[in-house]
Amino acid sequence: MVDGEKDISDCIYQTSIKDLDIIPSRINLAKLESKLVGDFDAPFRLKDRLELMRDKYDLVFIDTPPTLGLITVNALVASTHVLIPIQSSFYALEGTDDLLETIEKVKARPNPDLRVLGVVVTLFDKRTTLAREVYEQIRGVFGSQMFETVITKSVRLEEAPAYRESIFTFAPQSSGAYEYSKLCDEVMGRV
Repeated sequence: MVDGEKDISDCIYQTSIKDLDIIPSRINLAKLESKLVGDFDAPFRLKDRLELMRDKYDLVFIDTPPTLGLITVNALVASTHVLIPIQSSFYALEGTDDLLETIEKVKARPNPDLRVLGVVVTLFDKRTTLAREVYEQIRGVFGSQMFETVITKSVRLEEAPAYRESIFTFAPQSSGAYEYSKLCDEVMGRV
C-alpha cells in the first residue's frame, strides 16, 4: 500500500468490532524501507495514501515498530498527534530521547502541526519496586503529558494477539480490557 503497488481501499479489512477497520502490516513492510530510501517523496508516502481515505474515517491510528526508521517517519508525517507508550523497565527512557528528537525534526519541516498527545506507561508490574521507580522517573520527565491510565502487565494482554483477537473480544472482562478502555476515554478527551 505505501509502495503504491495496491490501492489503499484493497488493504482495508473489517473487524468484528463495529466501526473498526484495520490495515494489517506484513513482514514485507520491513523490506519496504530499503526500497524507499532516496525517493524524494519517501516520508510522505503514507500521508498521501491516507489522504484518499480522509472522508471515510473520523480517526486513524497508526501503530509503528519500535524503531525510528523511514516507516516511523512516514507515520509521524501522516499524523496529527503522537501517543508515546513507555514500558516501565530499566531502559525505558533511553529510546524515548531519540523518539522526541525525531518528533522535533518532523515538526521542524514536513509536519509542523504534529503534537505529542500524551505518554502511557505499559507493561507496568505494580509488584516490583523497580517498576514503581521507573514510573516516577517517567512522571518526572513528562509530568502533565502522562495519561492517568497505566497499562499493567497481564497474561490476557499477552495471549490476545496469539489468538488474533483484540483484548476487547478475547477477554472483555479482564483488567487489560478495562485499562485500554479507560485509555481510549482519555485519548478521546485529549483529541
